[in-house]
Amino acid sequence: MSKLTRRTILKSGTAAAGTLILPRFAIAQGDNRPSVTIAVQKVTNSNVLDVLREQSNVGERVFFSSIWEGLISKNWRGSLEAVPGLATEWRRIDDQTVEVKLRQGVKFHNGDELTAEDVVFTFSRERMFGETEAKSRTTVQAFEKIPTPRPGKELPPDVPAVARRIWPDLVRVDAVDKYTVRFYNATPDVTIEGRLSRYGSDIMNRRAWEESASYLDWARKPFTTGPYKVVELKPDVSLTLEAHDEYWGGRPPLKRIRFLEVPEVASRINGLLSGEYQFACDIPPDQIAGIEKNAAFEVQGGTILNHRLTVFDKNHAQLANPLVRRAFTHAIDRQAIVDSLWAGRTRVPKGLQWEFYGDMFNADWSVPAYDPKLAQDLLKQASYKGDPIPYRLLNNYYTNQVATAQILVEMWKSVGLNVQIETKENWSQIMERAPTRAVRDWSNSAAFNDPVSSLVAQHGPNGQQQQIGEWTNVELNKLSEFLETSTDRDARKKAFRRMLEITEREDPAYTVLHQNATFTAKPKSIKWKAAPAFAMDFRAGNFEA
Repeated sequence: MSKLTRRTILKSGTAAAGTLILPRFAIAQGDNRPSVTIAVQKVTNSNVLDVLREQSNVGERVFFSSIWEGLISKNWRGSLEAVPGLATEWRRIDDQTVEVKLRQGVKFHNGDELTAEDVVFTFSRERMFGETEAKSRTTVQAFEKIPTPRPGKELPPDVPAVARRIWPDLVRVDAVDKYTVRFYNATPDVTIEGRLSRYGSDIMNRRAWEESASYLDWARKPFTTGPYKVVELKPDVSLTLEAHDEYWGGRPPLKRIRFLEVPEVASRINGLLSGEYQFACDIPPDQIAGIEKNAAFEVQGGTILNHRLTVFDKNHAQLANPLVRRAFTHAIDRQAIVDSLWAGRTRVPKGLQWEFYGDMFNADWSVPAYDPKLAQDLLKQASYKGDPIPYRLLNNYYTNQVATAQILVEMWKSVGLNVQIETKENWSQIMERAPTRAVRDWSNSAAFNDPVSSLVAQHGPNGQQQQIGEWTNVELNKLSEFLETSTDRDARKKAFRRMLEITEREDPAYTVLHQNATFTAKPKSIKWKAAPAFAMDFRAGNFEA
């Protein structure tokens, strides 16, 4: 009946649309699908739902695969390999051009059909790039700040900054026909398909943007193609979604999803056990056994394509000398952290890289060795006198964050580093450029299977570290451009290894602590499978109460 009614609308226009309201309302009244509440540490950091502003682990959880979708998707129920999404196929025209065929019949949350026009607009200056230019390696300055209401659609400065981080050389996207688009790059790029699949290249509805009063209005209720649509975002409190029953991938199995901020781990667990929440996220490994003592509950999850880091601001007086930063890296017993806080459920990786890079992976690489004597020698060579070095810290934004920080401070202290924790409330305070910005926590993901998705995207010319003015390196930036534009795979791998030498050994931008892992608790009666990611899949086929 709904399909016949839909055809009536298409034939009869807005008058017919009005007649659809009552029958749909009646159907909704009889909707017996379950609703769930998911207790999370944080819903979003930026208090918006824009994939170009909320580039975070918590954003990934609420965005994918519930709200936002890209042309090329990931298999959230498998190994995150690329699969068709809003595109059914794609092909290379040449080293700089990719043609994409759109899936026909896809409906946005406002009822519009997805067409090439929406894709072209998604990658436009108005929505994404602003005044930035392709083929420019000039760092776009940006700072992590929560947006304030604006009368028009002026983009927050970090939107084009992130856009050029994702698409440094994209010139334009053209519509070939209603369901075909072509992406034109200013340079050769072997990773265009990967960029299409990554967080931030997701497709939006053009009409919804044009009808919004301001950027902020749109960013708190974007119209996309996902299986669930936004009902309400309450900043720092909750996000409520409801089923998008015209979803191209099948009728969603849930009526509503509510992500609720519950900062304390104990409160998330207690709420789960009492039935207040159906899912509790960010469970520390030491709490898993206690939850599973109750036979009605289980904890799912494991390692993901994300590494936990400690990051340096080389502009700080005590960190300007790379020898001091090198001392930091050699004073850390990473395996002790994994053993004591993660119960062996994660590992110390081979630097900022992942095996799914294939032959670009440097299997013989390693993080800096735990060598307290070397750390002490480096500090002596640097003439470090024990001056205080601030360590800005959030309260368990990351699982085990505070406990890890306390261990790190003791390890650093044992070699002579005077590191002092400064607790902050949000990321804006963590990122604020001031004399007290020196050491902070971060995590880096690999958005697709090539080093440009991690090392370049996060530490290169338009990576976050350089955009907020923490760190830069001339040679690293030249190698970043080479990695992004070369088609010689052997030369690219050699360049990548040199970049690891710079960022992890010679002029440390960061040091990898361990591979990240995420754990979610739920009743066993709910048939649901966790993705190997922060994302939570509630599409048809992955939820059954």
